[in-house]
Amino acid sequence: MDNYLQLIERISKSSNLPIEELERKVEAKRAKLSHLVSKEGAAQIIAAELGINFDDEKMKISELVQGMKKVNVIGKIIQLGPIREFNKNNRQGKVANLTIADETSNCRVVLWDTHHIELIEKNKLKQGDIIEISGANLRNNEIHLSSFGDIKQSKEKIKDVVETQVFPNKKLNQIQPGQTIQTRAVIVQTFEPRYFEVHPETGKKLTEEDRQNPKIKPVKRALLSIVLDDGTETIRSVLFGEQINQLGLTNEQIFSLEEFNKIKLSLLGEEKFFAGQVRNNQLYNTTDFVIQQITPVDPNELIKQLESKNNL
Repeated sequence: MDNYLQLIERISKSSNLPIEELERKVEAKRAKLSHLVSKEGAAQIIAAELGINFDDEKMKISELVQGMKKVNVIGKIIQLGPIREFNKNNRQGKVANLTIADETSNCRVVLWDTHHIELIEKNKLKQGDIIEISGANLRNNEIHLSSFGDIKQSKEKIKDVVETQVFPNKKLNQIQPGQTIQTRAVIVQTFEPRYFEVHPETGKKLTEEDRQNPKIKPVKRALLSIVLDDGTETIRSVLFGEQINQLGLTNEQIFSLEEFNKIKLSLLGEEKFFAGQVRNNQLYNTTDFVIQQITPVDPNELIKQLESKNNL
């Protein structure tokens, strides 16, 4: 919804139309299309009908809207991920990802073109650099850049970038696999933890060779499954490690089924903000929510948000 409001404000400035009138046009457009498009999608259609084109305009990261086809943005590289090779559907190649930030937000960038990836391999793009991206598109809240777009060093200066990961707020009935989201929800069901062992250095699942190596001492990890309900839908969610601790559980309560069962019922009805990645569980053909961050619900902050929206 924040993206939608920012888009409406931008259209209002470009068209000199009041926000209230634009919102009426958006609702009328959605009704005409049997509500098969989101508010953001309807707003983009209205912008096109008004002759407003954002294709050549540089935007702040917080202003990017899902589905944009020509994203132009400047940001500071705050994280570089590993370059991976893939072989899928008889197609081989490389993919790289990085995270950029400006003074408004941050976003993951996925590079698919070998020439763009070479810039990282040859250390021509590195963490801390200010870069300019043009001709990209926004999918699942990520900037995807193919050979049709461009990425290069920028001479612009950016101060005080937002380095903490930003999770867009979504209702559970709006989510799609691949999205990174935050939702305010209640725990309505819990299951007993499942335990597994990982490599002490890499944190990855042990191979058969690892298990036969007496020098490797496996580390025990836990996985906790819960069901969340935000009033629009329910979803099975999974937590690992410190995310389980963020629910208020101690390691003793996590790794002892006897201790866990003592506090299991007290988790039901807990309302918090849950943030993470929505994924497709191919084994069970379900949509799961892998939780990365849990924060308490602050009533005072909710009141401020409501007041700011009412003042628009």
